[in-house]
Amino acid sequence: MSRDHLHGAVTAPGTAAHDADAPFLELLARGAAADAYDRPVLLARAEGGSDERIAALEHARLLALRVRAELEGRRRREAELSALFETAHDLAGPRDVDAVLQAIVQRARSLLGTDIAYLSLNDPARGDTYMRVTEGSVAARFQQLRLGMGEGLGGLVAQTARPYVTDDYFRDDRFRHTAAIDAGVRDEGLVAILGVPLTLGPNVIGVLFAADRRARVFEREQIALLGSFAALAAAAIDTANLLTETRSALAGLERANEIIRDRSAVIERASDVHDRLAELVLRGGGVHDVAAAVSQVLDGAVEFTDSAPADALEASRAEGHAVRHRDDWVAAVAAGGELLGALVLRGHPGLDPVDQLTLERAAMVTSLLLLARRSAAEAEQRVRGELLDDLLDARDRDPRLLRERAARLRADLDATHVVLAARLDVVAPDADHEAAARRRLSAAASHLAATRHGLASSRDGGTVLLLPLEAGDSATELARRTALHLGGAVHETVTVGASGPVRDLAAAPDAVVAGYEEGRRCLDALRLLGRRGDGAAAEDFGFLGLLLAGERDVTGFVARTIGKVVAYDERRGTDLLRTLDAYFASGMSPARTKDALHVHVNTVAQRLERVGRLLGDDWQSPARALETQLALRLHRLADPPRH
Repeated sequence: MSRDHLHGAVTAPGTAAHDADAPFLELLARGAAADAYDRPVLLARAEGGSDERIAALEHARLLALRVRAELEGRRRREAELSALFETAHDLAGPRDVDAVLQAIVQRARSLLGTDIAYLSLNDPARGDTYMRVTEGSVAARFQQLRLGMGEGLGGLVAQTARPYVTDDYFRDDRFRHTAAIDAGVRDEGLVAILGVPLTLGPNVIGVLFAADRRARVFEREQIALLGSFAALAAAAIDTANLLTETRSALAGLERANEIIRDRSAVIERASDVHDRLAELVLRGGGVHDVAAAVSQVLDGAVEFTDSAPADALEASRAEGHAVRHRDDWVAAVAAGGELLGALVLRGHPGLDPVDQLTLERAAMVTSLLLLARRSAAEAEQRVRGELLDDLLDARDRDPRLLRERAARLRADLDATHVVLAARLDVVAPDADHEAAARRRLSAAASHLAATRHGLASSRDGGTVLLLPLEAGDSATELARRTALHLGGAVHETVTVGASGPVRDLAAAPDAVVAGYEEGRRCLDALRLLGRRGDGAAAEDFGFLGLLLAGERDVTGFVARTIGKVVAYDERRGTDLLRTLDAYFASGMSPARTKDALHVHVNTVAQRLERVGRLLGDDWQSPARALETQLALRLHRLADPPRH
């Protein structure tokens, strides 16, 4: 966030507001704690400051806290991604497993901001789990704990292979407390504990923990992140075991030298792909770059897809390994229990175990890249939505700051735009299904806005978009294309109503509000007329467009309807308008029209023929005739005869 942005976010018009901003800007600059933001208000009250002064300070305090929270959130997200990428890089080549596990525990503690993090491993011979690595622990008894299956929170995680979290360990009766475990936890002073399983395929090999010495509620995102670290820890242990097996084979089997050399070559090839994957992560590569790198190393065609065979995909996710499907290999790409897609190696039925492991590592790196991309997309989506919300709600914003914020999003508020109101038309079986459809619509609208250099936000149960209008394009065509695009993206029916062109958005934000209301009226009209899944603007509804438009464009309606006739009369000095008036007043009877005008009936026929050439052959159809009569009436009212 730039300093200009910070200043624009916490200032309000007037000298008092500017004075009120100063102490909070200073607090933001030095990264003060949240409670420090109360002091300027308390000091002003103690000094007997005016109500206006205190109100300005309160307003500035709230905005400064919002900015502080946003900055902290961004720093936290950067730290999360950095920790995940660094850990993935640690696994790129063979390393001592203790060093890797220690790094994972350290980064998990730093990432979640907990007092302590630790990792236990299962002991199949004794049927329990024991402490392997700790970070931040101060109690010797705690560091030597062994937990029986089902005992304590960790024993329950190891037994059930499911994450467990408690915000107050000693008051939680969901798991079995024992004297030894409770004594160790009490020595360490722990209160809130989160544990996630370390799994290799269907087997639980240990537990990764993060804990605090005070009450705390762990969020769903934090549980998912710790789960990602647990997956990396399990991968490190798996790699170490594989290397140990290889060394044992080299030392104990003289007869297998040739096989061992081949295996070593495969491991070297795997190390090479790990280096390539780490380089891709660090330079910001994409999932298709990962697939291309693995294709070269495995000498086969690898692709990322979200339509792999369902049974193979589910088996891979459940086992944590790549699985064979006919002549292909499928490795699920998942994070925090969410299935993101799959890496598929085509036409390669015979796959070395280490090559299989390489494919699995590539799937893990792909999931990290997808999470990073999603995080960045969600951040940009939120910023675009906030700017559009400000245009719709806070109409006293500084135009210069609005333009600067838009420019950072590659949007130009000085260009001509159209405001579009989009809504799903779906009969959902339940609330969850409807909420998921709305989220898909919001995501699709945000992606469309980003690619078209516009803005998008969720509003009133639907979505509002602000898209630039290209030269030669119309609001109607833009609305129809948007309805088609969004409907295809979310696989549901989406109806879109559009405003007319709006201009000078930064200087006249009321235009955005008026445009949104006009777009909503068009959307409601489309749904009432049974045109669900279509897109339209006010101009598409003929004289009904006058009722739908935010500003009654009478001149535009008259020009669109009878403008050619008006222009013809003005150029030629003819009486086509007067003839039309008389024709409709006479019940569309040429005979009665010639009596009203005192001309020959052939003259009436010639004039009506000329009108038909100007307005089109269907000008006497009921719908066109109604619009023409209304336009004639409005034209007379706007330009009454002079006496």
